[in-house]
Amino acid sequence: MRSFSISMFLKAGAVALAVASMAACHRGANKADIVQAANIPAAFDVTLLAEKDTQFDFEGAPLNAQDLQSAFRYRQEEKLPMTTVLMKRGEKQKVKSEHIIALARIAYTMKFKAYVEDDGVISEIQARAKDEAAEPAKPVPPMKDHAQQH
Repeated sequence: MRSFSISMFLKAGAVALAVASMAACHRGANKADIVQAANIPAAFDVTLLAEKDTQFDFEGAPLNAQDLQSAFRYRQEEKLPMTTVLMKRGEKQKVKSEHIIALARIAYTMKFKAYVEDDGVISEIQARAKDEAAEPAKPVPPMKDHAQQH
């Protein structure tokens, strides 16, 4: 079993601050952020259950969003599969928008695809930065060739 050092706690604190700063500038989730997945994977690397008080059941352990992100970061550091995550309804709790928002933030920062199963339908959660949602993408002007300048 691994022992935890002070540096691990400092790293967890840094992650918590990063999540808190992202939460401060979040624009909220809407139906446009959840789209019917065209290419649903046959299997998912991680399956979560939505629990009460905006917590997640991850491998039998109840975790809040910060702890869940730390668990996912550990999976990535250990080179465990972490490209697709499915969130399902818990035994006593429906998937709420708070669950979707939290998972979308984590998926966006850690660059994996997140899916949610609701009433037997699997949909992909698509997170965007606040700037990307407010403005349409601007075309990039072509670069000038140095040979043409001389």
